[in-house]
Amino acid sequence: MSFGSALVIIDGGVANVALPTIARDLNVAQSSVVSIVTIYQVTLVMFLLPFAGLGERIGLKRMYQGGQALFAIATLLCFFAKSLPFLLVVRAAQALGAAGVLSVASALIRQIYPSDQLGRGLAINAVVVTSSAAIAPTIGGLVLAVAPWPWVFASAIPFAVMSLALGRAIPAPAPRVARFDVTGAVLCAATFGLVIGGLESLVHGDSPVVSVAIALAGVGIGWVFVRRELGEPAPILPVDLLARPVLALSAIGGFVAFTASMTLLISTPFRLQALGFTAAQIGACIAPWPMTNMVVAPLAGYLSDRVPAGLLGGIGMAVSIVALLLLGFMPADPSWFDVAWRMALCGSGFGTYLPPNARLLVGSAPRERAAAAGGLVSTVRLTGQTTGATLVAALLALGVGAGSVPPFAAAGLALIAGLCSIARLRPSVREPSVAETRDEVPVLRNPRA
Repeated sequence: MSFGSALVIIDGGVANVALPTIARDLNVAQSSVVSIVTIYQVTLVMFLLPFAGLGERIGLKRMYQGGQALFAIATLLCFFAKSLPFLLVVRAAQALGAAGVLSVASALIRQIYPSDQLGRGLAINAVVVTSSAAIAPTIGGLVLAVAPWPWVFASAIPFAVMSLALGRAIPAPAPRVARFDVTGAVLCAATFGLVIGGLESLVHGDSPVVSVAIALAGVGIGWVFVRRELGEPAPILPVDLLARPVLALSAIGGFVAFTASMTLLISTPFRLQALGFTAAQIGACIAPWPMTNMVVAPLAGYLSDRVPAGLLGGIGMAVSIVALLLLGFMPADPSWFDVAWRMALCGSGFGTYLPPNARLLVGSAPRERAAAAGGLVSTVRLTGQTTGATLVAALLALGVGAGSVPPFAAAGLALIAGLCSIARLRPSVREPSVAETRDEVPVLRNPRA
């Protein structure tokens, strides 16, 4: 499970550090080349929740392995990309495969770990996911140091084949015998695709009227979609889970935290390149983030089985805010150490926040809704990361994306995430104890009832 998740996350984000190089070689604007990241994230967001629902019906393992197979084929095609449009198409195909993997990953982890140790299992998964996302630029920098940018994608092909073989060991829980809501799945994909696509179009300088119209169409479809889901017994969008204030706050806080982290991770290569750092040096500067996560996240996951997530999250975001402000006020001519220790501190803060947040979201759902809860966790993460990439593209287009503005913006977002976390400690929004997050927890089936 860890190998497969790491592969799709790393190969999804490995292009970050190569964006300036790809923009130069393909002769496209820097603000346009960011679409290599956003097309991957948008496609993932569109299909995570529908694939989670489909995986419950056809089998979680079948969905996971099918996604890995598609991902491996699309990764091979990335090597042959000679233009931005073709690269965007194969990146979208990559994202479809990754959606099949990530949509059911948390549900499969819940099949492996007992309820009183679920925090540990999800912490391992959080280490893999967050560290893979953070270490991807480092790997990309190392590849770029010795080979042209197409090898950034091609280097993952042997590991994709290995991951597909290892996937045979994953448990195969029986599928649910239930109707799959095709209409709901289409509405879900259209909502996320149109809203994020409209915002992306607006950022990249297309017709503002058309861009706003696309985004508003997505909002309208989303309103219809949510209204429809309220009456479904097993909705594609888990409104039955979000009816609980503690889970709603967790989802909002997670979204904002991932937006903050992605804003920093995508903008940092541009900032360091402007300061004269090479691709390999940029990767080395970012490496302390995942290295710190590998230590902090398991400890946070272990503590989340005993300590309220609201308290852990508040501490984590406080540390992250301090680190982001320090990155914003970094010296004009920083050394590797000046960047590295700040990135390490920032990684420790997010590592303290994210595993307990995921444990609360997944552990509070009954076992038959584990895939929906896991899909929600992944959707929150990817929606936040996509929003962060879009924010960086907007800042680059405005001419302030390669300076100190992105870390300051990320600090403001981290403050919002911290407030959401602390709000979960209020008696009226009480977090469930470990005993209450076992399979017998009742879930509101119809929030209007």
